[in-house]
Amino acid sequence: MTAMPRFEPKNPDYRANAADTFERQRAMKTLGISIARMEPGEVDLVMGYSPDFTQQHGFVHAGIITAGLDNACGIAAFTLMPVDTGILTVEFKTNLLAPAKGQRFVFRAVVVKPGRTLTVCDARAFAEDNGAETLVATMTGTLMALPMRN
Repeated sequence: MTAMPRFEPKNPDYRANAADTFERQRAMKTLGISIARMEPGEVDLVMGYSPDFTQQHGFVHAGIITAGLDNACGIAAFTLMPVDTGILTVEFKTNLLAPAKGQRFVFRAVVVKPGRTLTVCDARAFAEDNGAETLVATMTGTLMALPMRN
């Protein structure tokens, strides 16, 4: 991905809030996905290989890869949200480029266009195997700011 502009978070506690939002997602715990890096408008998530996540040919299932990409987009967008705002995916497009085979997977997302209501993100999934990195999928996602109600 090309270098993206630097964004200013609207929430000075964006790191703690984004990490808390991520930690409350049981699906990410189930998949063993964790945050490796987080900056305003950017995130890298990582996941180790598990045979439990494979399809019939032994590759990590496209649904698992898509879940990692979607979540990376969501957390990247969430880092730019104001206090008391949540985030929901409203649309994404995924391109599967190569079989997802590796020891570890990285889901890297960046905000392309932040907005008050809608934010657009790009993400890439990489398979790491014996020191080599292979691009296996891309995603463009649109996320909606969700005002939290008391």
